[in-house]
Amino acid sequence: MTPVKVTRGSSPVLLTFPHSGTEVPAEIFARLNERGQQLTDTDWHVDRLYSGLLPNATKVMARFHRYVIDANRPPSGESLYPGQATTGLVPDTDFDGNPIWREGEAPGDVDMTERRDAFHKPYHDAIAGELERLRAEHGFAVLYDCHSIRAWVPRLFEGRLPDFNIGTNQGASCAPILEQRVAEVCAAAEADGYSHILNGRFRGGWTTRHYGRPREGLHAIQMELAQVAYLLAEEPPFAYDVDKAEDLRRHLGRVLQVIETTALEGALTTSEAENE
Repeated sequence: MTPVKVTRGSSPVLLTFPHSGTEVPAEIFARLNERGQQLTDTDWHVDRLYSGLLPNATKVMARFHRYVIDANRPPSGESLYPGQATTGLVPDTDFDGNPIWREGEAPGDVDMTERRDAFHKPYHDAIAGELERLRAEHGFAVLYDCHSIRAWVPRLFEGRLPDFNIGTNQGASCAPILEQRVAEVCAAAEADGYSHILNGRFRGGWTTRHYGRPREGLHAIQMELAQVAYLLAEEPPFAYDVDKAEDLRRHLGRVLQVIETTALEGALTTSEAENE
């Protein structure tokens, strides 16, 4: 399988999709147990949700499923949230803590190394290459990491997750004005019944933290969406609700537009200079 799909555009905005892929090589799929083969922890339909919202944006999509290897975890395997429940570079369990591999088939060190080389590395090589291309063209680039998750996962967080979860690694991964304007768009969506939070349970995964270097002209934001905001139900078959999704897409389109506008009007360069 080809692990990564890249669609090039001229906008300074790069959309990345680490968890919307559902492809699993046959030899790996056979090692998953019945629960694991349901691929429950997919960021269902996120690529469709963002389709066409920023036509000139570049997209880098991982085609492989996160159970093969998680493209939004550091290759070292260290935890992004020490002391909190999470899943690893190659998960042993699903989000609810249930084993996903058949007895005796859990990936070992050799599997980890092979999967890093075959899947994780090509995905991040593609991201790094596109960011460099965009920065060379514009003088800066903005990575927007596209995610979604079930609104209720008691093992990972208490209660219902807000609809829009903005992550900027506590403001370290992008210019302050970019964080501010994205948060303002999400706050305005409250008039339509949506909720939001900035740097709550999801502060940005490895992609956001690794590539977000504002002083070097590289900005990164993660958006984690509650799947209840666009799915018919947060259970198999995780069907896309067109009406709910279109309502959500209006606000996501505004988020992307404000990111691109902020970048193109020179606000990011000004912000960087002010922070020196």
